[in-house]
Amino acid sequence: MNNCFIILAAGESKRFNSKTPKPYSLYRGKPLLLHSIDKAKKYNKFSKIILVINKKHKKYIKKLRIKDIKIIDGGKTRAESAYKSLKYLKKYNIKRVMIHDAARPNFSLKLLDKLINASKSNYCVIPALQATDTIKQKIFKKIKNLRRENIYLVQTPQIFDYKKLYSLQSDISTNITDDASLFLSKGKKIKIIKGETSNNKITINSDTKISNKIKYGIGFDVHRLVPNKSLYLGGIKIPSSLGTLGHSDGDPVLHALIDSILGACSMGDIGQKFSDKSKKYKNIRSTILIKKILDQIKSKNFSINNIDLNIIAQKPRISKFKNKIHQSISKICEISKNQINIKGKTTEKLGLIGKEKAIACEVITSVIKYD
Repeated sequence: MNNCFIILAAGESKRFNSKTPKPYSLYRGKPLLLHSIDKAKKYNKFSKIILVINKKHKKYIKKLRIKDIKIIDGGKTRAESAYKSLKYLKKYNIKRVMIHDAARPNFSLKLLDKLINASKSNYCVIPALQATDTIKQKIFKKIKNLRRENIYLVQTPQIFDYKKLYSLQSDISTNITDDASLFLSKGKKIKIIKGETSNNKITINSDTKISNKIKYGIGFDVHRLVPNKSLYLGGIKIPSSLGTLGHSDGDPVLHALIDSILGACSMGDIGQKFSDKSKKYKNIRSTILIKKILDQIKSKNFSINNIDLNIIAQKPRISKFKNKIHQSISKICEISKNQINIKGKTTEKLGLIGKEKAIACEVITSVIKYD
């Protein structure tokens, strides 16, 4: 397996018109460039994945805590960024390289298969769609029709024989808008395969506003506090002489969160999914349970939009652990911290919670259902 996937995300995003650079703006519930990274990892046929970024955007990339890929600084032009990534690969035995624009998050894994298969007998393979609209060209004051049968709308990713592409990579000007242009400029043959209509490019801010539906769910859970048990809140082990009594690890925060997610997605409740009569869930960590639920909602095109959470306890003081719980839920749900709000509440020493005999949690979660 000596294929490499390169993601170009070093542009200035001038047309995007946002304080947050385009690659790091939210699209379908997560930063735009993570769609390409996650698909490349899931495909599992690349020995290396390279992300090329704008050095001005390093504060954004650090927040994502991306693992298992090489991140390098790009150049002033798209072609220079591609060249830098190819130069980095020179020390490795790479046979094929796939180059992709981070602005195209909707490509499928089937398209990757088609590209790799076609590259076995071609040095350069690109996906493209034939134009369906009438095309006119204006040169000075003259306008003429072009034959749409001869017009192709080119997409990425594109795949190349690494050595052939590297040998052509001398032109790093702004005129080179995709890597196949290097083959064409030298009179080399390229292979066009059918692209995907869904593989659209995100160019301006409004392109991220897709048709969707927001739904809401409520979750609540309470657990008794007892000696000789561990206390878990939001996936974090809390130092305490008392812990929660439960069939699993008794994490009331994640249990309430699971129920709120399931409610928003109309998918039942935690008891239906993980029965307390099943031995396989005895003492299981709630982090495992919620990850199973997150996989299920993703398969149905749901994405978490916002979480608002109240942890109700007389002891411990939630304010001491709020940041850690915040980070834990952000990591588990794969959403940014600004999509999560956590509040610590007491009952002013009233009831079981006020007498430090129980901890409760209530959550409202909003999810987005994508078309």
